[in-house]
Amino acid sequence: MASAAGAQATGKQNVSELAGKYLTFDLGKEEYGIGILKVREIIGLMEITAVPHTPRYIKGVINLRGSVIPVLDLRSKFNMEPQDYNERTCIIVVEVQGESGIILVGMIVDSVSEVLNIVDGEIEPPPTFGGGDVETANFLGMAKIKGRVKILLDVDKVIGESGLGHSAVM
Repeated sequence: MASAAGAQATGKQNVSELAGKYLTFDLGKEEYGIGILKVREIIGLMEITAVPHTPRYIKGVINLRGSVIPVLDLRSKFNMEPQDYNERTCIIVVEVQGESGIILVGMIVDSVSEVLNIVDGEIEPPPTFGGGDVETANFLGMAKIKGRVKILLDVDKVIGESGLGHSAVM
């Protein structure tokens, strides 16, 4: 029990570094946030070219103004139930740190909500679930805003090169 409390205390020291602007988006009933400095642009769905021998969550690649960018479905990546795309479904193009430097990756999300300025008093470290089955390394923290919790994602860990699979990295 003392080790869990120690982990919470260590996390509390780092949450002040997480304060800043976040782009928030929805996947199902859950709300997520990613640091605005990671976001390159938000685009509507477009034709995605499938790439063989990639993980199921990799939908393929898009040609965005002459650049070929891998695209993944974040619902599928998080093992959520599939949902039909609609007029609010979009692709968030983010910059992630890969082994070979900065790469652009598209994430398909249900909808984009807003840009929020989240202060350190609204952020808590990710909870510990007491078992090895729950992966919280992808979470920067949990933001409590207006009675709701937004999960702040570490985009580099969620979809960095290791998260794309070997075949999808262009």
